[in-house]
Amino acid sequence: MNTSLLKTECLTKKFGGNTVLDNVSIEIPAGCILGLVGENGAGKSTFVKCVTGIYKPDGGSVCLSGNVSMIPQEFNLAQDLSVCENIFLGREPACFGVINRKKMAEDSAALLQRLSAEISPYGNVSDLNVAEKQMVEIAKALSVQSKLLIMDEPTTVLNSRETAILFQVMRELKNEGCSIIFISHRLDEICEICDEVAVLRDGSLVHRCAASELDPEKIARLMVGRELTRLFPEQVISENTGVALECTGICSGKEVKDVSFSLRRGSVTGIAGLAGAGRTELAEAICGLRKRNAGTIKVAGKSVSIRKPADAIRNKIVYLSEDRQASGLLQEFSVTRNMTLASLVKYCTFGFIHSRKESMTAQEYIREFGIKTASSDAPVSSLSGGNQQKVAIAKCLDNAPEIFIFDEPTRGVDVGARREIYDFIAALAEKGMTCLIISSDLDEIIGMCPRILVMRAGALAGELNGTEITQENIMYLATGVKK
Repeated sequence: MNTSLLKTECLTKKFGGNTVLDNVSIEIPAGCILGLVGENGAGKSTFVKCVTGIYKPDGGSVCLSGNVSMIPQEFNLAQDLSVCENIFLGREPACFGVINRKKMAEDSAALLQRLSAEISPYGNVSDLNVAEKQMVEIAKALSVQSKLLIMDEPTTVLNSRETAILFQVMRELKNEGCSIIFISHRLDEICEICDEVAVLRDGSLVHRCAASELDPEKIARLMVGRELTRLFPEQVISENTGVALECTGICSGKEVKDVSFSLRRGSVTGIAGLAGAGRTELAEAICGLRKRNAGTIKVAGKSVSIRKPADAIRNKIVYLSEDRQASGLLQEFSVTRNMTLASLVKYCTFGFIHSRKESMTAQEYIREFGIKTASSDAPVSSLSGGNQQKVAIAKCLDNAPEIFIFDEPTRGVDVGARREIYDFIAALAEKGMTCLIISSDLDEIIGMCPRILVMRAGALAGELNGTEITQENIMYLATGVKK
């Protein structure tokens, strides 16, 4: 008989008058991978924060057998420290009070090698891309050798190869008696890797069963409590419209190499590629977040100079960052202030901010996007990941853009909110806005985009249109290898 590594009884947590967890009782035996699913705001993150001691429950109990470690949804890394210093932060191997840096680097290298991550333990975390940072977070959690490992959206920025490696490591840990709570909005992954599935809805545990009894569609219905008939809207096909954005010979450092493409007004175009292919770096070079070594940019046929983000906004180009915590939102600021931060000039007269006008705008976005928040004055850190993403989109829209670059637009977003974002992107395109979607999710990019640009090693490897768009063709262009 398996010993329980975790047992919660009637776990309850409230914020103000809002009950976020309502009498949740979950028991996890040793050697079990439990998928924890639910819509944004269903209570998943609150549950694991109560288990790990970040939050103090208002009722109920938590019983743990052994230590616990967690891979958070948002990065918890010290940007100015090295990779190995982050992995062993606070637990550095030492002798007589002196840190053994050689052992720390060797142990870090072994952990990264287990994940097949080609990352130097001596490199600075600030120089890593988002997928590499995720691998460092995973290595850090593995270094603790916990009996219970909590993974909160670990695969959202990983490609299929990296995800497969992570799943193999998870199976090895399970065979060693470790239990894992796996939180993911990628429901096919839940079915693939989990032994059991627990579904939270509005703070309550509404269902638990063996993963073999479920499929992604059934899980989605349990999450939202209703039928979901479709995920992607009808694709927007832009024909005989003018060119909204033309990029020629874009180069940026070693990451972006002579990339040229154009986007038509009202079109939805995707950029695919493996991690490190230069997709995000290309977007940052276009939007003034990264220095451009060469190349020209035209907006509506007119050459423009974009050296900083303000130049991009002035030319009606906005960028939704893939890393909302580091460069998308200010966590300690209110929902309102985040939404208006990049467009604050609209709300100022003679140096004074019209707070009422700001608040009215925020309320409109909250209603339009269905953002779950206690109030528009609540800090954005109090929102779930999916609701934070909606705030980030609203922040971009408040600049009245004509070209919108979405970098991983549904990262950490549940199936219901994901469909809302897809519908919203399609509606923007229908109104004439030019949309560029960068995504690691092939289903997402195939479902949304009638035209896809594929990058490999910093260069444009090819373009796919219509019936040419298949996972096989995308992966061939992304890797240069045919199956």
